[in-house]
Amino acid sequence: MSDTAGLALRALKDCRWDLLSLGEVMLRFDPGEGRIVGARELRVWEGGGEYNVARGLRRCFGLRTSIATALVDNQVGRLIEDLILQGGVDTSHIQWVEFDGVGRAARNGIYFLERGFGVRGGVGMMDRGHTAISQLKPGELDWDSIFAEGVRWFHTGGVMAALSADSTAVVREAMEAARRHGAVVSFDCNYRPSLWKTRGGRDGSIAVNRELMPLVDVLFGHEGDLATTLGEASRGPVWHTLDSFGSMAGRVVAEFPNLKIIASTMRRTITANKNGWSAFGFAEGEAHEGLKFAELEILDRVGGGDSFAAGLIYGLLAEKGLPWALDCGVAHGALAMTTAGDSSMATLAEVENLIAGGGAGTIR
Repeated sequence: MSDTAGLALRALKDCRWDLLSLGEVMLRFDPGEGRIVGARELRVWEGGGEYNVARGLRRCFGLRTSIATALVDNQVGRLIEDLILQGGVDTSHIQWVEFDGVGRAARNGIYFLERGFGVRGGVGMMDRGHTAISQLKPGELDWDSIFAEGVRWFHTGGVMAALSADSTAVVREAMEAARRHGAVVSFDCNYRPSLWKTRGGRDGSIAVNRELMPLVDVLFGHEGDLATTLGEASRGPVWHTLDSFGSMAGRVVAEFPNLKIIASTMRRTITANKNGWSAFGFAEGEAHEGLKFAELEILDRVGGGDSFAAGLIYGLLAEKGLPWALDCGVAHGALAMTTAGDSSMATLAEVENLIAGGGAGTIR
């Protein structure tokens, strides 16, 4: 197994950005321990699947990251911008859209999220119709100019691709440019039923994923995100052993030989606050299993998968090999779920301590 798991990485000195993400950034309203109905106070965070990866890589791992997105230029948009800046992510690739005073033409996405507790699961309520990023059209961002700045890794996913037909086209356009300029391309399938409801549901998402897959180097997902027929590829929760994951990944790579790495988190929900947590990865014909947490205690599970992706990407960019990168992703995701909000508040030292088997004792 090579240190880069078969990836061709651009030299650090030739690139301005370690990672560029493309995706929507929303404002999250959090009722804390309470419920949305009856809330009188709400904390706000920024969040978005693709953005969370960029933020985690910047804040925890110290890499240079940027977000390509679109926001309406009003107070909410500028609040989101301020939160992004606090996360250390570059904002020079944000497309600002004029505010019409009401939000009929375009608006910024918001969502409300209950964390859940015990037998009561979490609840997310999205309010993201007609957002600025969903109306972004091919040709509106000069991808060749952006990637000419030097980008080592480009990350996007199924959430961005689901927002509209134009969004799917923008994702393809960006991926093609990334490949022209030598960036590694990763894609997180990240299926959301609410987003695909008017675009063919699960089958619609699979059709889009299959269309984009020839442009992908690193897949965060599994066979059920790509399979056109039911069979061994379950479209429900993914339960795997090391052997079954290796077999599954082998089938996917046989159909899409451009894929260098496939990685999937494994989560078993015991209660809303206690989950089994681990991950599998596949590269160069070999499957690997990451750290295992049989009963991980969770404060806020949203963003755990994105933090896993950030940790894995860090390990690969640092050329530490897939087994270490998997452990890094699992550890980073676990730590991210111990704090409120979508984004990681962990440090590299905490991640390394957890990988090494460190416990939760108080550090004085």
